[in-house]
Amino acid sequence: MEDFIINSQTIKQGETKQIVLNSYELHTKTKIEIPVFVFRSNKPGPTILFSAGMHGEETNGIEIIRKLITHENLNHLKCGSVIAIPVINSVSFLFGSRDLPDGRDLNRCFPGNKNGSFGSRIAYDLMKHIIPLIDFGVDFHTGGAKINNSPQIRCVFEFPENLSLAKKFSAPLIIDSKYREGTFRKEAAKKGKPILVYEGGESIRFDYTAINEGINGCFRLLKSFDMTDIDIPNNASVKITSDTWVRANASGLFHMSVMNGAYVSKGDLLGVICNPFGNIEHKIISHHDSYNVGINNHPVVNQGEALILIGLE
Repeated sequence: MEDFIINSQTIKQGETKQIVLNSYELHTKTKIEIPVFVFRSNKPGPTILFSAGMHGEETNGIEIIRKLITHENLNHLKCGSVIAIPVINSVSFLFGSRDLPDGRDLNRCFPGNKNGSFGSRIAYDLMKHIIPLIDFGVDFHTGGAKINNSPQIRCVFEFPENLSLAKKFSAPLIIDSKYREGTFRKEAAKKGKPILVYEGGESIRFDYTAINEGINGCFRLLKSFDMTDIDIPNNASVKITSDTWVRANASGLFHMSVMNGAYVSKGDLLGVICNPFGNIEHKIISHHDSYNVGINNHPVVNQGEALILIGLE
């Protein structure tokens, strides 16, 4: 097994070490660092990346990685290595925002440029120093503002290795999700390094079900490669081949009638929109046999707004 070298910092076989991916300077001359935690066994095996905080308000993923790096089993891997980055986007985390100070989304800045914008430089450092070392990874995200995602792993079904890893992670929902331009997982895929995306919960709000599902998925992956003895039973995962939003048919106050993540049949009542000034109700009916993949938690909606993301098996 060769030494890992990340931005001139060496991590030898059998070592556990916290290092810094790079340091970036704000306009106030404040230095912002991206800490990286590396756990290496004495025996050869795969190298897995667990990363979170691509967007600064996605706290569930950050908590998943925090719990992982404090777990004693990562310090006693049976084989292979784990690279864990709790907060990729330290500057947006500092401000509690999704975007970078220049308004850009870090997950549209890949593959990056070492002389580019803030986001481009972070993306460049990930692609240069981390991606060459790993075999595959999981990048943790949450729903955006108001959107609560049921725990799910996203991959590209047409690539068998993607789907195989997703089944090993075994989230309740496995969703076929195509690559998007400028994203971490698309650029990593070009290098032959599959990155799965885990989604769970809502931004700036802890969802302990989503957090626990994320942690359990990581340990299932590690167990599947004999990197740990922790044995967590798989979920009865449902494969979702397509998804679409159910939208408001009127404006008013939206009341959900079904649970997030639940299976619903065609014709079931999904919810009602009530006029705030009277007893007029507009029913939202399911037009498909489907699963609730994500919900809009905001009670006040306007006609045409996205309410429920449904997935078709």
